[in-house]
Order: sequence, then structure tokens, then C-alpha cells
Amino acid sequence: MKLGKFKDLLPIPPVLKPKWKSDDYTYYEVSMKESKQSLHSDLLATMLWGYEGIYPGPTIEVNSGERLFVKWKNELPDNHLLPIDHTVHGAEKEKPDVRTVVHLHGGRTEPASDGYPDAWFTKGFTEKGPYFQKEIYEYANQQTARTLWYHDHAIGLTRLNIYAGLAGFYLIRDRHEHLLNLPSGPFEVPLLLQDRTFHEDGSLSYPVQPENNTSSIYPSIIPSFFGNTIVVNGKIWPYHEVEPRKYRFRILNAANARFFRLTLDSGQLFFQIGTESGFLERPIGVKSLLLAPAERLDVIIDFSNMVGKSIILKNNAPTHFPIGDPVNPETTGIVMEFRVTQPLSGIDTSTIPFYMGPIKWLQPNSAHMQRFLELSEEKDQYGRSLFLLDKKRWDDPISENPRLGSIEIWNFINTNDDDHPIHVHLVQFQILKRQAFDVDYYKKTKQVRFSGPRLRPEPCERGWKDTVRCPPGHITSVIIPFFPNTGQYVWHCHMLEHEDYEMMRPYRILPTQ
Repeated sequence: MKLGKFKDLLPIPPVLKPKWKSDDYTYYEVSMKESKQSLHSDLLATMLWGYEGIYPGPTIEVNSGERLFVKWKNELPDNHLLPIDHTVHGAEKEKPDVRTVVHLHGGRTEPASDGYPDAWFTKGFTEKGPYFQKEIYEYANQQTARTLWYHDHAIGLTRLNIYAGLAGFYLIRDRHEHLLNLPSGPFEVPLLLQDRTFHEDGSLSYPVQPENNTSSIYPSIIPSFFGNTIVVNGKIWPYHEVEPRKYRFRILNAANARFFRLTLDSGQLFFQIGTESGFLERPIGVKSLLLAPAERLDVIIDFSNMVGKSIILKNNAPTHFPIGDPVNPETTGIVMEFRVTQPLSGIDTSTIPFYMGPIKWLQPNSAHMQRFLELSEEKDQYGRSLFLLDKKRWDDPISENPRLGSIEIWNFINTNDDDHPIHVHLVQFQILKRQAFDVDYYKKTKQVRFSGPRLRPEPCERGWKDTVRCPPGHITSVIIPFFPNTGQYVWHCHMLEHEDYEMMRPYRILPTQ
């Protein structure tokens, strides 16, 4: 099946309207529904799951400090769209096949509203998981302006539920952002990037077996999923018509496992102004942008001198980053097209600020504790890949118990060949360094012998983060302040097949002594 490029206009997810708004709080209701949606004009409509029945879900926009209540309603059918491996922990046969729970990724959220993986619920809230059952979630939004996203987080099913369509943007605004005079309104565009594979009838295709499978499990979880098309905001290889002016793009990698390294075929620069957790101190001009799954970037592209031009947004990240196959330049190497064909609607008075504001940098000597946490690849009882955090599984006793208000350094020791994007719920952190080490020596002795110099974080990472790339053969060190809540949260790899199959661990923030 061959689909044409740039045949469909880029959709812009609608902004969700509240059910109720007062001076004290804002109240939303969001239903998860199954519906058919056209993802390409040459493809039959695809059955999907979506928040409010659309894929991606509507954008939620809030002001910093605005108190939000959301009732997440599961109105999905009883049967799943995709094949379920019941050998995966959390997806056992005795559990309902269709279970959901919503996580606000990057939010500082109370434990009962965080979307804990075992806090799932079914249609009509008739069956509930064993942890933190709550029908109405509260989001305090005590954060500065930034790009968050919301998505499903049900244990054992996250990879399938997000692939089915359960993801959307959540943007926090503040006065400082407004004073920066960035491109706004129709000139601020969210871009949710994913990869998908389709059957001839337009339905979603998802593998039922790993390649070179030798186990008797069917259907069986796969190590990683990579689709053969790129979907942006729910359209395959769309185009977006722009004016010859500056545009702000909020870019989210919501793929299961695919990394994106984005370039413009015009050779022009992206001006990055923010990470997933707020603004950089100063913008940086870069020729390429690297996003691991769950990372977000805030960038400006200036189309001022490109009247009449068509510019292709390309991807050249290897499939199975960083050591996998090159992308297919005709398919997964293409993301979308910008057409500078719209007349200028008015003088562009927006700016690329010289300075966005200071960041309070944390010093290593302020840390109360260091933890050394291995990212390893094992084999399960069926011979399949099993990725673990610190050699532990989900149900093993909790071993990370930071105190409220403490600062810790977490060192992620990657002894396998994948670049794992590690996400820690509730908190934001700063990257201190990465450093190559002798993996074989570590596996034999459990001692670290460095084999390369300390590497500072990339310029595009020098801000607050909630997801960090941990390249193979390196120790990646981050410094984390633990606040504002006590309680139980999780940390995990955000390659969804890894997360679903044991590469996720609970951690607990304890009260101050």
C-alpha cells in the first residue's frame, strides 16, 4: 500500500472548553470514545480511540496556578482494538481487556491524580484497579509556562492504548510567556508526532509476534514498535500552509519507540526556546532537533524569506536509536511539509527573545544522596527481551524512597544497546553529565571504569527536563529536587513496549524527618 505525500492539510487539535469555570476552579469532563477517523485521503477511515472521540485529543490550555478538576470517563467498548499479550504483568486474563487511567506527563500532581498504572478503571467506572481509585482528578498547575501532554498509563496496556490514539497536549500559560512576545494564536502550532502501520482496509496494524520469535506465546509483546508511516496531529505526511513570518511549534514525540531527528530540507535553522519543562535561558539556533519518545521541544521557525517555497520537515534518526537501520527516505524519513503560500495577514511583530530568563542551576554538592541504577536487558522465561530498572520488576519492594524537600543525583547505568528515555513522575530535573564506561567490566565486577570524558548535556537539554535520553554504554546523571508532594509515584523508560513489560518501578516520597 503506497500513500501519497502532502495530500492532506495538517489538522490543529481543538482547545477543550470547560464544563464550568469560576474564580476558584475550572471543571472539565473528558470522555474516551471509539470512532472512525480519516488519517489520509487515500486510506479508508481508521477505527481509533480518542479523548472526546478524536485523535489526538483536544488541547487543554490552563493558566499557571489555575486549579483544574477533570472527570476522565471511559466510554470505550469492551473489546480492545489491538492484540493483548496476557503474559505481561498487569494484563492477565482475569483483568478486563479495556482499562484506562490518565497521566498528565510533566505535571506536579498529587498521587491520587497522577495516573498511577494500577489505578485503572473500566467503562462507567464499574471495575477499578487496586490503587488510588479516583473519578475526578485535580491538577493544581503550580508550574511556569511549558508543554505537557496527557496520555493513557494503564499497566500492561499503555503501548496499545496510546497506539490506539489516547494522547493529547496540555499547555500551561503564564504572564512571563506573554511578555516574551512569541508567535501566538494561529502562529503557534502543536505538532504531535507518531508512527503507524495500516492494513489495506485502513485499520491499525500492530505486530502480534517479535521478529525471529521462538516462544509459544501468541499474541506476544514485541521489544519495540516502529511504524512505516509518520502521522502528525492525526494525518499521515500532512502539509501546513504558513505565512512568510515567524511561527512557534510545540513539538511532541508521542511515538511508542521511534526517535525523531528533525531537519528542514531548506537548510534553515530551528530556534529552540524551550525544553519540555519550560524555557531555556537563551534561544539556540540549530540545524537539527533530536526527540526521544515523550520529549517535547519549543521552537520557532522563521519563514519570512521563503515566500512561495515548500519546505519538507525530515527525520534521519535510525530506526532503533542509536544503532538501528537508517530510515527509509521515502517514508519514515519524511514528516510533513510547510508551504509558504499564505499572504501576510499583518506585520509580524513577534520576536525571538534574546533572553528568556534565569534558570536556578542545581549544584552536585547540594545533593543529599546519589543512586546508581542499572538499565539492563535480560531474557524472560520464553526467551524474549526483558528490560529492567536496577534488575528489579514492578512488584519488587520499593527501593527508591527520597525525602520530601531533598535533592538527589540519579545515575542511570545503561548496559544494553538501546537509548532509553527515562521519565520520573511528579518531578523535574537537570542533566549533569553523561560519561562512557566499560560495560563488560561493569557486568563482571559491578564496578564502574570510565572509558571516556565527561560530556555536558547538549545545548538543547540545558534546562528543566522530565525525560532524559540515556545512551548505551554511558552513565547519565541527573539531579532531582523532590517536591511538592509525598506519596507513591513511578519512574520508567518511555519506550512503551519497555514500560509495559517491567521497565517501570514505583518510588515513594517520604515526609521530612
